[in-house]
Amino acid sequence: MNTDTITLIAPFAGWLAPLEAVPDAVFAERMMGDGFAIDPIEGLLRAPAAAEVLSVPDTAHAVTLRLENGAELLLHIGLETVALGGKGFSAKVAAGQRVAAGDPLIEFDLDAVAEGAKALITPVVLASDGYVLTLEATGRFVEAGAPVARIAGKQVREAARSAAAEERFEREVTVDAAHGIHARPAARIAAALRPFVAEVALVAGDKSANARSTVALLGLGVTSGSTVRIAGVGADARAAVDAVADLILSGLGEEHAHTPAAPLIRSQGPVCASPGLAIGQALQLRAADQDVPEDGAGITVERTALDQALAEIAGSLAGARGPAAEIAEAHRALLADPELLRTAEAEIAAGRSAAFAWRAATAQASDAIRATGDALLMERVADLKDLERQVVAALLGTSGASAPALRPGTILIADDLLPSQFLALDAANLAGICTAAGGPTSHVAILAASAGIPMLVAAGEGVLAIADGTPLILDADVASIATDPSPDALAEASERLFATRERRAREATEAHEPCRMADGTRIEIFANLGSVTDAAAAVAAGAEGCGLLRTEFLFLERETAPDEEEQRETYSRIAATLGDRPLIVRTLDIGGDKPVPYLPMGEEENPALGLRGVRLSLARPDLMRLQLRAILRGVPAGQCRIMLPMVADLGDYRPVRALLAEVQAELGIAEPVQLGVMIETPAAAMLAGQIAREADFLSIGTNDLTQYTLAADRGNAAVSQRIDAMHPAVLRLVREVGRGAKEAGRWAGMCGGLASDPLAAPILIGLGITELSATPAAIPGLKAVVRKLDLNACVMLAEKACDAASPAEVRALAREAQA
Repeated sequence: MNTDTITLIAPFAGWLAPLEAVPDAVFAERMMGDGFAIDPIEGLLRAPAAAEVLSVPDTAHAVTLRLENGAELLLHIGLETVALGGKGFSAKVAAGQRVAAGDPLIEFDLDAVAEGAKALITPVVLASDGYVLTLEATGRFVEAGAPVARIAGKQVREAARSAAAEERFEREVTVDAAHGIHARPAARIAAALRPFVAEVALVAGDKSANARSTVALLGLGVTSGSTVRIAGVGADARAAVDAVADLILSGLGEEHAHTPAAPLIRSQGPVCASPGLAIGQALQLRAADQDVPEDGAGITVERTALDQALAEIAGSLAGARGPAAEIAEAHRALLADPELLRTAEAEIAAGRSAAFAWRAATAQASDAIRATGDALLMERVADLKDLERQVVAALLGTSGASAPALRPGTILIADDLLPSQFLALDAANLAGICTAAGGPTSHVAILAASAGIPMLVAAGEGVLAIADGTPLILDADVASIATDPSPDALAEASERLFATRERRAREATEAHEPCRMADGTRIEIFANLGSVTDAAAAVAAGAEGCGLLRTEFLFLERETAPDEEEQRETYSRIAATLGDRPLIVRTLDIGGDKPVPYLPMGEEENPALGLRGVRLSLARPDLMRLQLRAILRGVPAGQCRIMLPMVADLGDYRPVRALLAEVQAELGIAEPVQLGVMIETPAAAMLAGQIAREADFLSIGTNDLTQYTLAADRGNAAVSQRIDAMHPAVLRLVREVGRGAKEAGRWAGMCGGLASDPLAAPILIGLGITELSATPAAIPGLKAVVRKLDLNACVMLAEKACDAASPAEVRALAREAQA
């Protein structure tokens, strides 16, 4: 194998960015590997180096390459583009084909993909362990074919290890994550080590594990409260050990042990994994393992086949959304796990087939996890089984176990259910799930809960004897499943199910009425919008207006800025969709962490504290004037409210107020137009009273306010899990905003993520917030909660929350108040 260093060229023209700039934790946190990203301005993806094409999915939104030094590279066009089903994409290569640097790989419709995707920014990821990627300067525009990175072969890492093998460093830390080191935290530890060359091990008691191996880490059986020793050997041992220690001390991205978490129940009988009630008919799912040949066709053939199968399955996991994205993250880490691969390679070297070798490797890892005796960790065996079946199916050229056809009202019964099996089911006909094995924190349980499907686990082997078609009542709320229920039991369950559906329908209907608390206090429930489609969804959900229109959706992912007429037309369409409801338009919030190619700016060491929001608008008054003209021309003055992002004090506000007055005079608009401030900086929160005496309204953006208050960068994977808007320090700043607005006779709202949380609503209202701008889907439930609240009780709860010691304590207070 050639081990020389390979230069990568830009696969298309666009903005070169570090991987941290990708708004997807799977890529930004390097769960799949190190790399870079390019925000393209053209619709042709080219080969960044000479390579062999390993795989191109049917949707043609990504491609995996093997470079001449053996490194594997994943190029994923845009984010969440798998959901487009191949629309707008055309593959120019196929698996097995060899390409030269610059050869076309995938052609795509730039506009169509941009409209349907979460973002066009394209991650380029080094998916192989043991290689070193060196990136050229980022934060700049690059032409297609320009050198952007280098990938050094394995000998570079080995040389670094041997050159400084005597350098050792150790630290001892306590694991505070609620469930210890299970699959997702283990994957995060392995990902944190990708930039380093040192060998790192975690030691717990008399057991030691390769910290780059998810499987090995699971075999340690580390639970919450355990003390582990982190030992590193190599040139950068200290930095590598510190990275792992900091990640563990920060909570591994999980709840801390002192945070109330879902209990792990080990009692006999069914356990609730996803709440709810289901009435339906049983259907048994009995999946069998496929037969695999024991003998292989040669080491080279079988190793190549295994590499291709692993790459195919890893590629299929890209683009998952919501809870499925976190599960895909853990599964990708397992596919690249060095201990699994080492075991499989040993089996292949002994003459076994790739399928036999992979099955043996996953079985050995599963046995090691079971040996820990920890019920939570044993739930991860299902993930290994899932990947075993998927990879074996890829190797054999089959589709694996096909999803059963579900009739309406099906209650699926299985020994256990794997995540891939769940995702293949017809959710519209799936009423409930009951498994003989499994646990309440398994990955399939997470998927069921996110889909709102009632699920029982650990029900025992007796449920496997239930005949297909048997009438069932599955009540996950009380962890019971009844077979052949009596007419009375069916009637009672039907009434409960009807009542639940009726409540949700009632909430949806009542959401179209103005929201008032139980004591008559008026609270406005608005929606956050980012498109005309969002506006229609908000109206349908019962939004009373728009509390935040993110206008940057018009400016991003394009080569030139939108002109005045394009902006005017879009704002006008959104205003018309809202009817006479208020529309709060936030002026352009780009720059720093959201660069655009037509606004060249120097690279910033800390973009979150750089030239962004209103600061950029003041630096480019031509853009601000044009946007203000478009807003005033597109939105009727009586409906229009304008909001400025990233204001620190009145020095940021007054120049825009003056400019707005000039533009109004130019357009002959005499009717007053409200100009408010988005409170995102601690400075603005502390000066809220002063600002409110001149600004027409205040609206809190909790996402940025929280990161600035807690000194935790949202884009930094090592600290992003610390960001919690329910932190008492953040709530105290919200209190300052509420007080300042009230004293000045202004209203204070919230348009950040916390505004969508019904649990937070009484606290926010108690702190003086009278407008909550949420996601459209959250509006009916949010209104239903607010209508039950009493203002005096909210004020008392809010004061207790501000005096709490942690976000967990705040949530406990809120749950107790709403019980």
